Order: sequence, then structure tokens, then C-alpha cells
Amino acid sequence: MSVLTYLDRVCISVAGPRLQNDLGLSPHQWGLATSAFGIAYAMFEIPSGHLADRFGARAMLTRIVTWWSAFTTLTGFVTNLWSLMVVRFFFGAGEAGAYPTAATSVFRWFPAVERGRAYGVVLLSGQLGAALAPLVIVPVQMRFGWRVSFYLFGIVGVLWSALWWRAYRNRPADVPGISSAEVAEIGTDGILSHSPFPWSSLTSSASVWGLMGSAGAYLFSYSFFLFWLPTYMVRERGFSESETKLSALPFLLGAACNLVGGIARDAAVRRFGLRWGSRLICQSALSISALAAAAALCSSNKYVAFAWLAVCYGGITFQQTTVFATCIEIGRRYAGAVAGCMNSGAALGGLVSSLIFGYLVESWGNYDGVLLSMAIALGLGAALWFLIDAAEPLRVTEASVAVATPSRPD
Repeated sequence: MSVLTYLDRVCISVAGPRLQNDLGLSPHQWGLATSAFGIAYAMFEIPSGHLADRFGARAMLTRIVTWWSAFTTLTGFVTNLWSLMVVRFFFGAGEAGAYPTAATSVFRWFPAVERGRAYGVVLLSGQLGAALAPLVIVPVQMRFGWRVSFYLFGIVGVLWSALWWRAYRNRPADVPGISSAEVAEIGTDGILSHSPFPWSSLTSSASVWGLMGSAGAYLFSYSFFLFWLPTYMVRERGFSESETKLSALPFLLGAACNLVGGIARDAAVRRFGLRWGSRLICQSALSISALAAAAALCSSNKYVAFAWLAVCYGGITFQQTTVFATCIEIGRRYAGAVAGCMNSGAALGGLVSSLIFGYLVESWGNYDGVLLSMAIALGLGAALWFLIDAAEPLRVTEASVAVATPSRPD
């Protein structure tokens, strides 16, 4: 799922230069097109995470991947800006909730001491998908055109959905061969009942608001790599179209950083505790990313600038695992809903970047303003971690929830 998520997201980024030329889109219009995804993604993250807590990952991911695969295919049929914006909006609505649902699954299937590494593998897989995208899409679009790449990935997603529905179960206890000792070690089987999401507890949690703010700050910069990097390489730094395959390198680095970041998070938590171990990982990584974005801005050599951007992306992805693990620790049985809140904040940051980047490119005449804004946003994201306490679970009061109803196992 995670591989497919980023294959489909980055598909439009890699196809960006050809797509913009074919549809006659300006940088501002391209920003509008990418913002349509961000608007829908932000709108539907919390509801989708809430439904994942209620009904489990089996049904939710089947629905999510089937939906977004359909609109991936439809992207290949767009003919103008407005049709592209409509399709991207519904693509974002469908994909919303994929990672909060994964957080629900990690909570239900892994004991607390393994959740950092487990989610590290989930995020690593997404980076591998993003790295594969240019390696697969560039040859396809050079031979068959950019539209065919969207048809291809849409079909793959539908096939995955069928396999997921057949193979996955929401609870370890429902899978033959899983022993009672394993279920007891995971330790979540007795707390899978679901209450409606405690909105009053959410609004009073500084940690949740801090997570939303920090995620929005780093997604502001992260979106550059998803939607703008190949276009930046070609139009700002003079890379050839065939050289845009190099855009796979930051994602390969990101895959390694997701995995190592998960391991580092678990080690830091054992050494310094949940609160300061999590802060150490995220504040250090985001600070390095901010400095790397500034260094890319100051670099005259295109390969040196590209290398600094790869470091920037690596820092962002290094702390991502800790962010999701913190959502799980704070949310517990509401892990999907809390991760949905965090991802909504992230999506808003991505939306702002989609709207602002196009204006900055047109008004500055280059990408300097984009890189400067990225450095500022990443520094802000690091500072916001002083508000976040991974050791303080969401406080659920009787007034904030209704009577619990059993979650469905399948």
C-alpha cells in the first residue's frame, strides 16, 4: 500500500514537465492543480482515520486504494486545468486516511516497543515507491506519453485491493496460527472497543495541536519533492529530461532515513524516555533539513544544490517515523483519529505550499523564494516540538465520548 501511495503521488510530479507543456499550464496553474489534492486530503484525513479506528484496516484500505486507483487512471484522461483539478481533488479525497489507517494497523498488530521500527518499514516502503516512480515513469512516458503511466498504476492498485481484502484481518486473534501468547504480547486485543472520537480531548491537547503544526511545517517543504522537484531540475537547474531520473535519489535516501529513524526513535525512547527521546529525534532532523535547504539556495553548482536538497529530504524523512509513533502513543485506541488530525495539519501545509510556490516562482523569476520559505518552515517545525509530549496519552473524559460499541473484526 505504501509503495503504491507514493508511486501514484509522484507519478504526477515526474510527468509534470510534459503534462504542463501538453495542457499549457503556468507555474501558478500547476500550483492550483496540486493544491486540489491538498484541499481534499486535508478535509478527509480525520474522518478516514476515525473510520479506521471503528471498522479496521481491512475494509478501509480496500476502499481507499480502490478509490484512489480509479482517479489515478482518470488523471490520464484530463484535457485542461479544470478537469485536472477535479480529478486531483477526488484522488486526494480517496487517498486520505491511508497512513492513519496504517497507524491503526500498527497499533493493533505490534507491541509498543516495536512500533517505531514497524512504522519505519511502512514509511520506508513509501520512499521506495517514490524512488521507483521516475525510474518507471520516465521510460514509459518517453515511449508512450505521460498518460499511459497513470493507466498502468491505476490497474496495479485495483489488483492490490483484491489481494489485501483476501489476506488481511483486523485482529491478530482472528488469524489462524497466531497463538494466545503472541496476542498477549501485543497487548491490544482487550482494548479494541471503539468510542466516538473525543473531540473535546483533542482540542485541549497541546501535543495534538503541536503535531498538526509541526507536520504542516515539514509537509510545506516535503511537497516540493513530491510535486516540484523534476520541474525545478529541468527549468531552474538545467537538467535534461533523462537526468530527471536522478530525482529518485532523494527518495532512496528517504527510505533509508525512515528505517534508521525508526530504529533511532526506539533507541532514543529507551535512553531518554518518550518525551525527550521523541523531541531529540525530530528537532535535530528538522534543524538539519532547514540548514540543507538554505545551503541548496546558496549553491551555484546544480549537482551540489541537488545533493543539499537530498539531505533536506533525508532529514524530513528521518523524523517522520517518530511523528507517527507519537500519534500512536498519544492516541492509543484512537491512533487512527489522532494520526488523521496530524495528517490534516500536514495536508494544510502541503496545500499552502502548492498555492505559494507557484506565486514565488513567477514573482521572483526563480526558485530562491521557494527554498528560503522551505528553510523557514522547517525551523518552525523543529521549534513546535517543545509543545509535544509523547509520554502524555490523550485524556479521554466521560463527557467527551459516548458509550463504546464493539469494533468489527473484518
